[in-house]
This record gives sequence, structure tokens and C-alpha cells, in this order.
Amino acid sequence: MAFHNYTSPQDMSYVLIGIPGLQDLHTWISIPICFMYIVALVGNIFLIFLIVTERSLQEPMYLLLSMLALADVLLSTATAPKMLAIFWFHSMGISFGSCVSQMFFIHFIFVAESAILLAMAFDHYVAICYPLRYTAILTSSVIGKIVIAAVVRSFIICFPFIFLVHRLIFCGRNIIPHSYCEHMGIARLACDDINVNIIYGLTVALLSTGLDIVFIITSYTMILCTVFQIPSWTARFKALNTCGSHICVILIFYAPAFFSFFAHRFGDKTIPHHIHILVANLYVVVPPMLNPIIYGVKTKQIQDQVVLFFSPINTC
Repeated sequence: MAFHNYTSPQDMSYVLIGIPGLQDLHTWISIPICFMYIVALVGNIFLIFLIVTERSLQEPMYLLLSMLALADVLLSTATAPKMLAIFWFHSMGISFGSCVSQMFFIHFIFVAESAILLAMAFDHYVAICYPLRYTAILTSSVIGKIVIAAVVRSFIICFPFIFLVHRLIFCGRNIIPHSYCEHMGIARLACDDINVNIIYGLTVALLSTGLDIVFIITSYTMILCTVFQIPSWTARFKALNTCGSHICVILIFYAPAFFSFFAHRFGDKTIPHHIHILVANLYVVVPPMLNPIIYGVKTKQIQDQVVLFFSPINTC
């Protein structure tokens, strides 16, 4: 007769083991992760500081960029410190409440950041397709409403994850083969039916983030149609160049995220688990590190303000 020692979720505590199979390399892996986390923090906070303090950068595109930078700071800070604690101090324990909180904030920030990228694509669409109406369409009030809508949508989508985890019955398994807590990593420890968790996770991915990608592609399709109607090649290049940094950020954000998402659900037998976890770890520090660098390199207004900020004060 089988006996199961059922455990209430509130009584659970978990062990995050880091990157399975690469525990001996944790110290070495932590060095680039720590470096990227520091660069992400400094770069994004400095970018927010520039946009907030410089009046010439307080335009819709840069306001949305500051929100993206804030989301990057929150995403990396929600994950990297615990990862480094595991790698350096073997601090693997985490309570159920802390694990669920981390899970919620990771998913919440990801969905919000996806919405911000969609808003930035819409900004580019209006700027290129309707340049004369740009200031009338994208007012400060509209940007504020877009940001509020992104936050509210993300909260509504991600809050049910908490209840989906709380409803599960656990049998004592508490080892999570990951460096941070996420929805399916917790759900798979349950000895209960997790089909609802799987279906809701897939639905969220397809109907929120998936739709964001569809709308982003639609926006850039219309942008390309407009650009290639411009007779001047110089004007075409200038219009496309304004979108270059955003396209790079989109690819950096979505490619590893969807690799991690589908590998976790469908690639357990084809993709080594340590590769999946390593990509998931890099995902929360690499895009936040690269985003301010990409915009700093490809956006002349930001370049000018950086040069002006670090140039010595002329007292003559």
C-alpha cells in the first residue's frame, strides 16, 4: 500500500541547486554573471538618470526606454543576488513564500517588459508612418496610460500563478534544479495534477507575449511598407536606423526567453538540462546588460548627453 506524506505548501521550503551538473563550475560561472549584473545595474540606472534629468530626452520614446531600463533593473535584481548567493556561499535554501514571490515578480516583469517593447514598436510606427501627427498622438498622458495598462495587464495575467501553486498538494520533494524559482519549476514538485498549471502557462505565453510579438511584427511590416515608399535612399536609411536598436533589443529579449520556455516544457529529452538552466540564468542578466549599451551606441541623442555628462566643466 503506497503512503504519501502530503505537505501543505506553506510548510514547504525549497533547495535551489543552481545549474545541475555544473556545480563544480559555479564559482567560475558566477564571475561573468556578477560582472554582467553590475554593468546592467550601472548602465540602466545611469540611463534612467539621464532621461529623468535631461529635458531634451523627455520624449515618448525615451520615457518608454526609461521604463524598459527600470524593468531590466528589477528583473536582474529579482534573480541575480540569489543566484550569486548559491554560487558563492551555497545558500540554496528558500522558503515557499519567498520562492512564490520571486516567481511572481519574474513573470510579472517579463510580461510588463514585453508590453513596453510593444509600446516602443508603436512609437516607431507613429514616428515613421505619421510623423506630422506624432506629438498629437503620443502625448505624455497617452504614454502614462500605456505604462499603467502594461502594469495592470501584467498583474492580472501573473497573479493567478500564485493561486495555481497554492492549490497544489506536495509530497515532500523540495529540490528545484534551477537557480531561481519559476512557475513550472515549483509545480513539477507537486504530487498533484498540474495540467491546469501547464495549460494556463501556455495560454499566457501565447495570448500575452505571443500577441505582443504578432503586433510588433505587424508594426514593423507597416513601417517597412512606408519606408520603401520614400524616394530618397538617405531618408530610407535614416528611418531604418532609428528602428535598428529596438529590433536588436527585441531579438535579445524574446529569443532566449522562448528557448527557455519551450525547452522547459517540450525539450527535456533533447536539450541537456544544464544548457537550459544556463541559458535561463544568462537571460536575466544579458539583455539588461546589453540594452543600455545598444541604445547608447545607436542613439545619437543619448550619446551626446553621455559625452556632455562626462566632459569636464568649462570654467573659462
